[in-house]
Amino acid sequence: MQEPLFEAQGLQKRYGDTTVVDQLSFAIAPGECLGVIGPNGAGKTTTIRMCLGQVTPDAGGIRAFGLTMPAQALAIKAQLGVVTQFDTLDPDFSCLENLIVYGRYFGIPRRTMLERGPQLLEFAALSHKADAKPGELSGGMKRRLSLARALVNNPRLLMLDEPTTGLDPQARHLMWERLQRLMQQGKSILLTTHFMDEAERLCHRLLVLDHGRKIAEGAPRQLIAEHLEPEVVEVYGAGATAVAQGPLAALASRTEVSGETVFFYTHQAQPLLAALAQEPALRTLHRPANLEDLFLKLTGRQIREGG
Repeated sequence: MQEPLFEAQGLQKRYGDTTVVDQLSFAIAPGECLGVIGPNGAGKTTTIRMCLGQVTPDAGGIRAFGLTMPAQALAIKAQLGVVTQFDTLDPDFSCLENLIVYGRYFGIPRRTMLERGPQLLEFAALSHKADAKPGELSGGMKRRLSLARALVNNPRLLMLDEPTTGLDPQARHLMWERLQRLMQQGKSILLTTHFMDEAERLCHRLLVLDHGRKIAEGAPRQLIAEHLEPEVVEVYGAGATAVAQGPLAALASRTEVSGETVFFYTHQAQPLLAALAQEPALRTLHRPANLEDLFLKLTGRQIREGG
């Protein structure tokens, strides 16, 4: 692995008697997208906030670009770009003005931003909205404007906290294309997401967090191969849950029930599929194991409340 661009060692954060982040360590290489996934309350956002210097860890340390946080926080932040979960665009300024004003926080002259702003709007596919205010934009446009704003200072590392939440599929795919283009330009990305297809598509490596601890780390396909059987047969319909207790369960390596759906995990699906063909009332879906299966195996299927 190359010399890390960003490195966190033993991060720990408590609020009262609750440990939100517990001995978390990770590194990000130049040009790499590191994804952080986990249930609500796993510590993802708190981790991002510690990386940004917004929250001081109770233990552990952060180094970025050869500098240390928090002692050299300003110098580190000058090389970061940030897209938060919620839009923080100024509603009174146009899209172009949002970029120009934000550039002043980094000491970038207005005349420079008048040149750079239109280039960033073009990258975000928003050239036609330069004079529009954020309230006139769709959700996808606002997220792309937030991404353009995060690029104002030409950062070496982008920190993106659930950047596509609330977007329709078309807007998500356009956002993914822009993020992939940034990685091709050599940018590094730290990404938190609840979308497993997004994590698998964009991330070179993943951290899986639960209760503030790292429970798995690796490339998406590597983690799937390491923790899961290669094939999954989903069964649903009237009487599906009874099948999970019957002889068909012996044809799978592992069986899980979620609501009215039974998941059979297996190394060889054909005997199971042949047996299920004798159950016309049931509907089946045969597919390869994916990142969502990994997520649910490692963190459980129960609903988590909280952020």
